[in-house]
Order: sequence, then C-alpha cells, then structure tokens
Amino acid sequence: MDPVLSVRDLVVEIPTRHGVLRPVDGVSYDLAPGEILGVVGESGAGKSMTGNAVIGLLDRPAHIASGEILLHGRRIDNLPLKEMRKIRGKEIGMVFQDPLTSLNPLLPVGEQLSETIQTHLKVSAQEARDRALAALEEVGIPAAAERMGSFPHEFSGGMRQRVVIALALCAEPSLVIADEPTTALDVSVQAQIIALLKRLCHDHGTAVILVTHDMGVIAEAADRVAVMYAGQLAEIGPVREVMTTPRHPYTDGLIGSMPAHSAGHDRLRQIPGAMPRLNALPPGCAFAPRCPYAQDKCRAAPHPDLNAGAACWFPMEAAS
Repeated sequence: MDPVLSVRDLVVEIPTRHGVLRPVDGVSYDLAPGEILGVVGESGAGKSMTGNAVIGLLDRPAHIASGEILLHGRRIDNLPLKEMRKIRGKEIGMVFQDPLTSLNPLLPVGEQLSETIQTHLKVSAQEARDRALAALEEVGIPAAAERMGSFPHEFSGGMRQRVVIALALCAEPSLVIADEPTTALDVSVQAQIIALLKRLCHDHGTAVILVTHDMGVIAEAADRVAVMYAGQLAEIGPVREVMTTPRHPYTDGLIGSMPAHSAGHDRLRQIPGAMPRLNALPPGCAFAPRCPYAQDKCRAAPHPDLNAGAACWFPMEAAS
C-alpha cells in the first residue's frame, strides 16, 4: 500500500546569534492509510516541530533546511504559501493541544465547520451545514443540532476537543496531525478522545500522527511508535514490539517511568539527568551522558542510522 506521508531525512534549522540549532535532525518515516503513528519523547525532543514542518506551520526563523516531505508521492515542503494553504484543512487536518487556539471565540461552532467545508469542498451552503451537523454527531456531541449555534466557551474542555476533531476531519483529509490532543483533559475524557480518534481513523482510513509525551497514550492508541530524542529518531517500530522489547535505552527508560512499570517501588523510576540543550550537544550519541549502558564508542561517535529500528551502537536486545 502506497504511503500517505513520506518524510525523508528532514532537517529543521533555527539560526541564532550563537549558531544554528537543529531541533529536527535527519528524521525519516512513512505513514500508511488508516495508520496511527505515535511520536513520543520529552519536551524539546522535536516532536511538535516535526509535525509543524509537515503541515507548513514553522515559526520564523525556523525553516526546513534539507530533506523531503511527500504527501501521496507529491513533494509539499517546497510549495508556495498559497498552495500550502490549499492543502491545510483539505488534505492535512490539525488537532492542537488547546482547542481554544483552534476555534474562533466569536463564531458559533456550526458556522466554523460550515465555513471550513465550503472552503475546501464544492458544496452549497445547505449541504455544508448538513455535513457540519453530521460531523458533530459523529464525534459524539449531544444534541448536535441545538449545539450548532453554540460558541466555543459554552462547551466543556472534552466537548471542545471533539469539536476540534470534527473541524480537522470535516473536509475529509487523508492525514491528521494531533499534537498533544489529550494533555489538558482529565483521564476519563482522555480515554474517550483516544477511542474517538481510533474509531474515526478506522472508519475513514485517515492516517494520524499522534504527538505526545505520554507512553500510556501511545500504548493505547498507536499502531507504530517513533521515539525522538534531541531532534533525532531513537527508535521506531510496532507499538507492541517496542513496548515489550525496547532496543534503545532511552525507550526503555520512558517505558520504565510509567506507573505500571514502577509497581513495588517507593518512587517512580526515572531517567537521570536532562536532555542536552541543542547548542550544547555532546560529541557522541546525544543520550550517552544519561545512558546506563554507554561505552567509549557511544561518547565519541554520533549514533548510527536506525538499525533494526533503533539508533544505538549497542541495542539492548543484542546486549541481552
């Protein structure tokens, strides 16, 4: 099956007075129709920056320095702004962490949905309104017909996030980027939003990039997981495989810090130290200063290309 999205050796650079920073450095992956790819890592690992590069929402002076982004085989990273605007919403949807940043506080949600549908699809005003109503019903908004005239502030946080998901899907995109869609929600609502994303992905064949720092969300929602550290891919593979037999020590540390894996301990397990600043990366593998298995080669040579899914000189499976 041809991939919906192909990212090839993506490099994002930010020029500063103290040099050029690379928050995304050589990231590559493919995404199939209907697949959910979880992108996980600490704050500053490059997760959201990668998603923003795909949809063309990098804040200046950040820019794509090299690499390619292909949507259905068509390169989109070098498109003019006018062409990219046509792709956003229609071919690529976006779900942000805070739904209030995605919704216009001065317009009823039904009007916002209808406007988006008419912008990207050739339909009449009445058909657009019918589609907007159907979208709200599909994401589980109670009494959707009555809520079409409601403003964003009249919805709870979980209901607002459902509206944002409806907004992202209403023009029938083939790819949705969900950037921390459950972080601001309580646990029970998180589970509902995850279940909703999985169902819509299955029903529509939409590919999803799910950006999060929560390995629990990844385990529950994703088909594959990409683990990022200091702007690079540390590991990528099927969720079950990565969760049960992680090959990169950083992945093992993330999984070990989950409450379920700290049972019997007085405190949650944690990875010692902190991720290095982008302007002070160590000469070898960026994770080496925090890695309990680091050897001299790790401290001297940059991490290798992904080998059997892990960018590590001494993958854990091989060491065991």
